[in-house]
Amino acid sequence: MQSKSYHYAAAVLVLAMLPEAANAQLATSPAPVLIPEVSVTAPADGAGKPAARPVKAPAAAQQSSTPRVQNKPEPVADAPKSKPKAAPAGAVAVDPAAVSVSPTGTTQAVETVGSSVTVVTSQEIEAQQRRTANDVLKTVPGVNVVQGGGPGALTSVFIRGTNSNHSKTLIDGIDVSDPSGVNRGYNLGHLTTFDLERIEVLRGPQSGLYGADALGGVVVVYTKKGEGPLKVDAMAEAGSFGTFNQALSARGSTDKFNYAFNVAHSRSDSVPVTPGNILLPGTPNIKSNYDNMTYSTKLGVDVSPDVTLNFVARYVETAFGFQGDSFLQPAYDLTTDSAKSRQDTTQLYTRGEAVWRVFGGRVTNYFGINYSDLTTKDFAPNSGASFGDGQRVKYDWRSVVQVSRGLTVTAGADTQTEKLQVPALTAEEGSKGAYVQAVAEPVHNLFLTGNLRYDDNEHFGGATTWRFAPAYVFDATGTKIKGSYGTAFKAPSLSQRFQDFPDFLFVANPNLKPEESTGWDVGFEQAVLSGRAQFGATYFHNDITNLINGTPFSMITFTSSVDNIGRAKTTGVELFGAADLTDALRVRADYTYMEAFNEMSGKELLRRPREKLTVSAGWKPSKPLLLTGSVTYVGSSFDLERSTFAPQVVLPGYALVNVAADYALNDNVSLFGRIDNLFDKKYQNPAGFDGTGLGAFAGVRLRN
Repeated sequence: MQSKSYHYAAAVLVLAMLPEAANAQLATSPAPVLIPEVSVTAPADGAGKPAARPVKAPAAAQQSSTPRVQNKPEPVADAPKSKPKAAPAGAVAVDPAAVSVSPTGTTQAVETVGSSVTVVTSQEIEAQQRRTANDVLKTVPGVNVVQGGGPGALTSVFIRGTNSNHSKTLIDGIDVSDPSGVNRGYNLGHLTTFDLERIEVLRGPQSGLYGADALGGVVVVYTKKGEGPLKVDAMAEAGSFGTFNQALSARGSTDKFNYAFNVAHSRSDSVPVTPGNILLPGTPNIKSNYDNMTYSTKLGVDVSPDVTLNFVARYVETAFGFQGDSFLQPAYDLTTDSAKSRQDTTQLYTRGEAVWRVFGGRVTNYFGINYSDLTTKDFAPNSGASFGDGQRVKYDWRSVVQVSRGLTVTAGADTQTEKLQVPALTAEEGSKGAYVQAVAEPVHNLFLTGNLRYDDNEHFGGATTWRFAPAYVFDATGTKIKGSYGTAFKAPSLSQRFQDFPDFLFVANPNLKPEESTGWDVGFEQAVLSGRAQFGATYFHNDITNLINGTPFSMITFTSSVDNIGRAKTTGVELFGAADLTDALRVRADYTYMEAFNEMSGKELLRRPREKLTVSAGWKPSKPLLLTGSVTYVGSSFDLERSTFAPQVVLPGYALVNVAADYALNDNVSLFGRIDNLFDKKYQNPAGFDGTGLGAFAGVRLRN
């Protein structure tokens, strides 16, 4: 599941049995703390000025498991010797978790959003001491995370039962998927959290705003932005499995310039992964190792009161050593290698953006250019070396128009080129897209969002997608009702259409069509006890057609391929409940029940557990001490057996307990520690790969 040969063979065999194996650019950063009044049409106070909406319906509180005293927003500090920055009209200081950006591309209060979205802030990530994005997503409702082989291994994210390549990931507005990948996916296992400001998970079909690849949802990531006087953060952490993590950042701003520079290193030297029962006699059990260096920066300068230039860049270099598998001809029997394989990757993501405000700030224009380059080098003891390179260049424009206090219209267009380069093959394609979106509050507390997008790909032609998401808030009862209906598509990857694998008797299919989905959800959220407790439920339904599946091996051509022959349906319910037992103690629970079926075979889709439950808590018994903990239960699911690829192997359910503590010695020094998998639960997810066992970690954090 790690080397190119294993990757591909696994993909072909898995695809033969199941569908698994606009790109609207957002600003490079959402507003950090001070935001415009979140109500589109806030009632006026006695002086005729906009009044803040009374937050009686569920909002920020439902997003967090850390206590209230931990979630108070910090004041925005001004740099020394600079004039205080004027806050926008009607601006209010809010908990960063109270707003979301991903549903519309503009800052919006969570309580007014009709779509299903989870916001995880840096404060929550730091409190739980999650070191990678996939560790964060493991607790998000409606999301199942599968990582085959410990840190650095391929990580698959299934949102509401859709395929692992049906979610789109953006970092600071950059599509980070790999154009050279078989399924054009993104490995979230390489995304460390040390410089992340927030992660938003938007569930349901989202192509009406985000274009291709967003059948199941979108993961939108923002890195930290410099603000106020120079802030320097440094941390070091060590622990089980030869773990050693370090991070250093410097952020700040002057009157016209903001900056953030980050460097982070993660290492693990000895992670047991391979179950002993799949090893051939005499084959050693080789532990995996992983090394990740991440460099990132975010810069912004106000050229004038109406013009801002932004730039973000991220460079990641990884080395992953693991015990791979080989397929021996002519029978293609699978054997576990007796020597370590290695995968090296480099990822470069950049975005330059010009922001131009006109008509007194009522119209904001964004002009951007993105460039990404991802390389993968594999070294396997039995199959030698392989290489892949994927590049993407994208130009985009977006205009946000505040038509009135009750209506915001966004329009945009983009064009991009993707390139795949592997030995003996170079493939390239271009696509264009345009979209329009309206966010309105036609009457008080009724929030409507609708978007429409058209994409044109030079190989498979045009696709029209849309989404409508209403929400209504009853302030008197603390109730919010919401719903959404949308469509989405995923363009076939360059590899699926143009890359043959002769060693595996596979030929590409240049005539593939996009996969398509239609999905809807409806739900409610309820606040009780004057907002100190909340609960809610959402029912969802997705229909997916034109799924790209593997075709049976032909005895006439002696080849196999892929074609649009699959259909799937996923349905389920997401429940949550949260309560502030005291200002210093908060608990939260999320439960997802889901059914996901291949409509061609009538069988359940693989790696989609029917049940998932997470209970988390945060307690601040004293000012310097914060304690957090979580229990995550993942129900049983079906999978393929690693060594034989026998279908419908049952993976038993399992529960993992994590605890963490953070103690501030003073304003500048904190000690922290955590224990993952406290009871050393033995489990596999996916089949054939042992989950990481009991691990203890401790470290120190320094801040000026």
